[in-house]
Amino acid sequence: MKLTVNNKSAYAYTGTRAFNPSQRTAVFIHGAANDHSVWALQSRYFAWHGWNVLAVDVPGHGQSEGPLCTSIESIANWVATFLDAAQVKSAVVIGHSMGSLTALELTARRPDLASKLAMVGSAVPMAVGDVLLDAARDDEDKARRMIVDWSFAPNSQLGNNHKVPGMWLPGHLLALMRRMAKGVLHNDLAACRAYTNGLDAAAKVPCPTFVLMGERDMMTAPKAALGLIAALKSVRSETIVDAGHNMMSEAPGTTLDALWQFANE
Repeated sequence: MKLTVNNKSAYAYTGTRAFNPSQRTAVFIHGAANDHSVWALQSRYFAWHGWNVLAVDVPGHGQSEGPLCTSIESIANWVATFLDAAQVKSAVVIGHSMGSLTALELTARRPDLASKLAMVGSAVPMAVGDVLLDAARDDEDKARRMIVDWSFAPNSQLGNNHKVPGMWLPGHLLALMRRMAKGVLHNDLAACRAYTNGLDAAAKVPCPTFVLMGERDMMTAPKAALGLIAALKSVRSETIVDAGHNMMSEAPGTTLDALWQFANE
């Protein structure tokens, strides 16, 4: 689906299904220097099992035109504008990493748009160290490789992917980040680091919330989500054993099952 948002072309993957106003809607929001494709399995399953799907590319990512949004708040506003343009009245909003912060801020700002909130691989606040942020500014490929090293559990680093034989998950993520224009990674990491409204936003969320964590996540360790979980009014959490930060590809079926159960509760 392509729409015009703020006078720019904006894209969302729909799972190849036409929008049906009589169906429920799930919105998927990607993380830093990623695009809609990180949700390939989960979004397509929802789309072919009775849901409208909008897996958005935020500005300057994938097929959505820039300029980049420089803060979590501005990304959340953009997603809200996209949903208004798509005539979505209410949705289950699902976000990963930077996208989880976006989903949180969106839900707090526009509770009318979110019937449920799912946060995958999240932390509030989301710490981004100086070494990584400086590398993203000065040597993007070094920063990308640092992220790859920290995003997968040990077995996934070694190519343990029996679900999709021949796919090397670290290489796939590295290739995706390399598709982004220069400066996108630094912009996104800086936005995550600068976002200080997370716990206040969590306290304002009125809808049921699900926090999904990876046991081996070194980007957003499960303990970094404890403050978020405590701040939310109606929340349950789950940890995927032996998964890291990129659990949508490391444990695609388990991630799908968890999100599907939550969305249909």
